[in-house]
Parts: sequence; structure tokens; C-alpha cells
Amino acid sequence: MHVRHSPDGRSVIRFRAAGVVLLLAHLLLVGWLTLRPLDVPWVTAANLRPFDGIRADLALGGFEAARRIGEGLVLLAPLGVLLPMAGGRLLVSPWASLARTVAAGALLSSAIELGQTGVPGQVVDVDSILLNTVGVALAHLLVVPVSRARLRRGNRAGAGDLSHLGHETRALRDEAPQGTTPTISRVGIAP
Repeated sequence: MHVRHSPDGRSVIRFRAAGVVLLLAHLLLVGWLTLRPLDVPWVTAANLRPFDGIRADLALGGFEAARRIGEGLVLLAPLGVLLPMAGGRLLVSPWASLARTVAAGALLSSAIELGQTGVPGQVVDVDSILLNTVGVALAHLLVVPVSRARLRRGNRAGAGDLSHLGHETRALRDEAPQGTTPTISRVGIAP
């Protein structure tokens, strides 16, 4: 996808808006898949011990284990790309971006698992949180640094480097008059 940039940053706003819309659509799909009641004859017990569910999946054989573990990795993996896209920052530390995105993915996965405690037919599995978080991290590492580098190169080659927009905003914020310091009227202590 080629993004043309204008000096006023409209393309950055459109890119960010697209990220927000895609993020909301993905979250609605995830909510529907994970928090809808299921009509099942029986459910397994909740798994609260890390890696027990993954070991049980591996005991089922190669294809079934790959399918179940893959589902856990893929469910929230798009968040690894959509969260930074919705943030719309091009000039950010790669490690800070990864940490923020993985933390948000882990929190969302935890919230889904907690929400499943009250949904008939859904079973809480701590391994889902682990797999979802790893999926978010992998998607972020594979896509976001390369995409940001490509967009930054496009900014320099296009209508100019948009990094000045952040610097100008910061400069305006720093130079803006702050006004007078508010004063609080003192009330004497009654005898």
C-alpha cells in the first residue's frame, strides 16, 4: 500500500483513522468469537496452570496440536499491527512500541479470559493468554518495524519529512502562554 503524504499530515490522519476502524472491527470479531455462549453437551475444567493446555494439545498429535496452538497465536495477532497503526506514530522507539503493544495484547487477552468465566460453554485457559500475547508480539516484530521504516522513507521521498509536524506541535506547546499562577484564598482558623 502506497501512502502519499501531504505537508499538512492529512494522510497520517487517514492512516490512523483506518487503523482505528480496523482495530474496532477486529475487536468486535474477537468478542463475538470468544464471548458468545456455546451450546455444548459438556465442557472441560478451567486450566489455571501455565503450559498444561499446550502439553495437552501436543499430546493430541501434530496436526491437531498445530491447529489449536495456531488458533491461540492468530486470534489476537492482528493487534500487534493494528494498535501501532491506530497510534499513528512513525518516530517511536521500537522497544517502547513493542512493550506497549505486547502489554495491551496481554491485558486484552486477560480481560477476555475473565469475561469467559461468566459465559456458558466457554472455558478459561491461562495458556490462551500466553499464546495470544506471543501472537501479538510476533506480528508486531514481523510487520511494524519494516512498515514504519518504509513509511518514513516515503515521507522523506514524498512531500517532505512529516517529522517536523511533531516538532512544531511540541514547539507551539512549549511557547504557548501559560497564564498566571492560580492563587488559593486562605481561610483563617476559627478560634
